[in-house]
Amino acid sequence: MKKFLITAALFAAGTAAAQKTQMEFWTISLAPLFNDEMNRLVAQFEKENPNVELKWVDVPANAMEQKLLAAVASGRPPAAVNLSSDMVVKLSEQGALSPMTLTDAQKKLYFANTLSTFTIDGKVVGVPWYWSPKVVAYNTDIFRKAGLDPNSPPRTIQTLMAAARQIKDKTGMYGFMPNINGINMLYLFQEAGLPVLDKSGAKAVFNSAQHVALVQQYVDLYKKGYIPEDTMRRGYTAATELYSAGKLGMLITGPQFILRVENDNKDVYAKTKVAPYPINIAGNVIHTGLMGFTVPKGVRDPAAAQKLALFLTNDVNQLAFSKVTKTTFPSTVKASTDKFFKQGGSDAVSQGRLVASTELKKAKDLTLVYPDASKLNKVFKDNIEAAMAGTKTVKAALDDIVKSWNASL
Repeated sequence: MKKFLITAALFAAGTAAAQKTQMEFWTISLAPLFNDEMNRLVAQFEKENPNVELKWVDVPANAMEQKLLAAVASGRPPAAVNLSSDMVVKLSEQGALSPMTLTDAQKKLYFANTLSTFTIDGKVVGVPWYWSPKVVAYNTDIFRKAGLDPNSPPRTIQTLMAAARQIKDKTGMYGFMPNINGINMLYLFQEAGLPVLDKSGAKAVFNSAQHVALVQQYVDLYKKGYIPEDTMRRGYTAATELYSAGKLGMLITGPQFILRVENDNKDVYAKTKVAPYPINIAGNVIHTGLMGFTVPKGVRDPAAAQKLALFLTNDVNQLAFSKVTKTTFPSTVKASTDKFFKQGGSDAVSQGRLVASTELKKAKDLTLVYPDASKLNKVFKDNIEAAMAGTKTVKAALDDIVKSWNASL
């Protein structure tokens, strides 16, 4: 009898587990730093939805697009996926995302400018999550060795470049690693107050003398050995590694990545101070990439998937995430007013949060939406790389990109 009861109990438990709906959500490069917070979210969602078994999967940034496209193609996509705004544009164009149906009350939870970033052709294809304006973390020890004043960091792009040259000349170390790989130069144009498209949005216009001069500055730095050789290939990942190793004077980064420095090298972190990202007065804007949650095409239960995306990005959870990262900012109106964001501190992470909080009014996601984005972005990337390598002049590279874009737009 006892054996029968145990067997019956095990069978009942197995049936209950089998009846649970399996759901999965993916994030970008949050492990292992934020494992505890992600596991808390899983436990909380399962508590609120007892019939659901939720699984969290963390994916490296450079693998996310291909992994999601493969999952959609196989008919087994996750319920909700964390994507950056530029990924959303590309994947939406490729038909990999499902539009969401938000009520007016749900829309009002988020800042209008953040929700509009994920609105394509009038359809909401994602809900905003976190963002952080860029800051400049700098190594005070390297500054001193280069004869620079650690209490007077660069305030403009030009003085930042001059400091980078001085650091390399005096110490042999690189001063900075600009974020110019991929299509990032498009954001630098806009930060400098230079247009990318004309007012109609149907014509590329970034081959003017001013655009050429901006790109030329970086080409000159690259040619003369002031920028690391793998800048165009590895971007901010390589910059963070180099800075954490104590071999880079300044790190242009979202303040959340200062936590990685603390994690990787306590000695370098102790020497780190944080300054505002040097704005270009003409643009008076800081490109701030926005993260969001999307629902892929082909999910089994779109309503449940949307419920999960809204849960992950609600007021309570956005504030909790900011308190764990200590450096990211919510995209929801209510959470953003919390006093946590005005708390000071002498460590680099606290400095990063305070500096970034003063920059929020200049923060804007400058991702542009245009047809054939994947194709046009490749043309842009290939030609900028050719200009950096010296196989094309900057003028020829920009002329070729604009010609190719305008044939498509």
